[in-house]
Amino acid sequence: MNGNKTIIQRQAIGRLTRILLATTVLTGLATAAQAQDTGNSQASTELAPIVLEGATYETEGTNSYTTREISVGDKDTRTLREVPQSTTVMTRERLDDGNFSSLDTVMRKTPGVVVLTNDDGRSSLYSRGFEYDTLYMNGLSTPVSSIYGTQPDMVAVDHIEILRGPSGLFGGAGEPAGAVNMRLKQASDEYKASINTIMSSWDGKRIEGDVTGPLTKSGRVRGRLVGALSTKDSFIDTVDNKVGTIYGTIQADITDNTTATLSVNHTRRNITPFNGLPTFEDGTLIDLPRSTYTGADWNNFENNVTQYIAELEHRFDDGGHAKISALYSRVDVDFLYAFAAGPADASGNIARGTSWLARSYEQDSISLDAHVSKPFEIYGLENNIIAGVDYRGSDDSLWNQRGTIAGTQNIYDWTNVAKPTVTYGSPEERETDQYGIYGQWRIKPIDKLTLIGGGRFSWYDAQSGDSEVKVKGEFTPYAGIIYDLTDRVSAYASYTEIFQPQSVKDASGDILDPRTGEQYEIGLKAELTDDLNASLAWFDLTDKNRAVSNPSSLGDYLAGGEAHMRGIEFEINGEILPNWEAMAGYTYTDTKFKNTVGAAGSEFYTPEHMLQLFTKYTFDGSGTWTDGLFVGGGVKLFSSFKNISRSVNATTGATSATAIEAPGYGVVDLQAGYKFNENLTASLTVNNVFDKKYYERVGGTSVFNFYGEPRNVVFKLNATF
Repeated sequence: MNGNKTIIQRQAIGRLTRILLATTVLTGLATAAQAQDTGNSQASTELAPIVLEGATYETEGTNSYTTREISVGDKDTRTLREVPQSTTVMTRERLDDGNFSSLDTVMRKTPGVVVLTNDDGRSSLYSRGFEYDTLYMNGLSTPVSSIYGTQPDMVAVDHIEILRGPSGLFGGAGEPAGAVNMRLKQASDEYKASINTIMSSWDGKRIEGDVTGPLTKSGRVRGRLVGALSTKDSFIDTVDNKVGTIYGTIQADITDNTTATLSVNHTRRNITPFNGLPTFEDGTLIDLPRSTYTGADWNNFENNVTQYIAELEHRFDDGGHAKISALYSRVDVDFLYAFAAGPADASGNIARGTSWLARSYEQDSISLDAHVSKPFEIYGLENNIIAGVDYRGSDDSLWNQRGTIAGTQNIYDWTNVAKPTVTYGSPEERETDQYGIYGQWRIKPIDKLTLIGGGRFSWYDAQSGDSEVKVKGEFTPYAGIIYDLTDRVSAYASYTEIFQPQSVKDASGDILDPRTGEQYEIGLKAELTDDLNASLAWFDLTDKNRAVSNPSSLGDYLAGGEAHMRGIEFEINGEILPNWEAMAGYTYTDTKFKNTVGAAGSEFYTPEHMLQLFTKYTFDGSGTWTDGLFVGGGVKLFSSFKNISRSVNATTGATSATAIEAPGYGVVDLQAGYKFNENLTASLTVNNVFDKKYYERVGGTSVFNFYGEPRNVVFKLNATF
């Protein structure tokens, strides 16, 4: 193992060297900019203020639950009405009001998204029936994994943009869930600093610090440093979650139109993990105390995730831009934890005893992108073309061992077991590369109409041991149409695709063709006021070529399965009336699986009905003590949902299935706070006010069944300087 790790470390050092080389170049550019400041200090005082294009793209300081521009699903910042798919933005104001820490804590309160709960930072994120398997940071992709806890901390994020439905044009291979883009906090040319102190139920303690400002007199070089430390126990016995994160960024204006940026984001987690509760043998959920823990006192999870981002962007005078950017990510994970080995009988006994899983995992990944966006006119018609190339690659090494500790366990009286001795063998190595060429053309035949066409060619290669999966020149089309019904309301329609390579083989020994996700969507988007947006959409999403067992040839597969999701979505967010912010979203989803009886794995059925609401009113302008007082509250309503676990007997080919279903639930949150002055604000939030007991996730008969949090309290004190 040590020899293999040495090789991997050398590979990591090589890639890190390239990142450091880029850093050196950026530092040189920043130094040049600083020298320009110093050498021409008299001239610099006479320059007009630099006005950055798309300044409204940042949400920090807007005190709003909405924004005018987004970039998810595109390479430009565009108004919400210019993106012909369902989108949601969780602004900095909403992140602050929600006291969110990890990405999954945000997504639990995001319209149209389902979180399959695990430890904070390790949950699975779903949209329209599929899991997000890639995240974007400032538009650059990076792998995300629930089991390895690679979600970032929210202290470094300005806002989150969520797009639902296939997004293969700029992403290439992936699941048809959509895209999640996190706009990281940017350095400011004004000095600002803040400290958040947060205390919560179950001995939760968190402190956040943030400082930003100019590094040169004119502000042409700017920096920012953000950090957080938190520790929290759980309503579940034994479980705890410790997180430390630090984020730094430096920006340099090489010219008035060219900016270079370097950012580093590091997060470390130390968790006593919990893998969820078992069910009865028929899949019935067990009514247990929410504190029930089915692990061991030696359960442990540790990881380190570090991302380096380098960006160089030039803005043309006509509104276009050219950009080159790179993201390098390093992930190190070690864990060992125990969980129930099977379902419980009627007396609560688990005859199979206790299972355990140990892993050591290392991943080096890189994402590169270079593109140009250029507006132009042909015969008086407005056009815009985006053209670019990208690369995504990762090297993964996994040391894996699992086992079972004999001895009957009882779900009502769980006992600790002895810690196993873990001895790893050789690692499983996997290398994945994807190259892509993409383009998008927008044209306005008339002022009110926008036509969008695009396409991408992808080359994909994944190698693991003696197995290799290749996809050559996969074409991914994109089409959209937007018609402005009024100055504030647009109708749109879009067709989007994505593909996901598969590794299993058919009876001829050939690897199955990739799964293909395709979606039709039509809708309306409205700017009801300058600070209030609304949308209504109908979608039809199909995932084809799903692998199913071949009944005529055991061990082989057919690409005959299909998943079909269709539904409607409604969302409104922003300022309803002066001082009254709200975010509300309703989603209806009809889920159907076809020809999947012979498929192994699971089928998750999204709740048919999902409602998310949060609103806040701030008293201001009366001239009395009530100025600065704010009150808010939220509601989350989910109808019933289920998961079907399927297994295929390798000898007989027989398929067995167990359905686990949870009833719907409703949870109410309340909040009140007071802004004492411009620099000090306090808030108190009570989540699950009525202490509703409910299952928030269902999975298998032995694991992945989780209760939602009981009633809990969060107190936050924010100080700005």
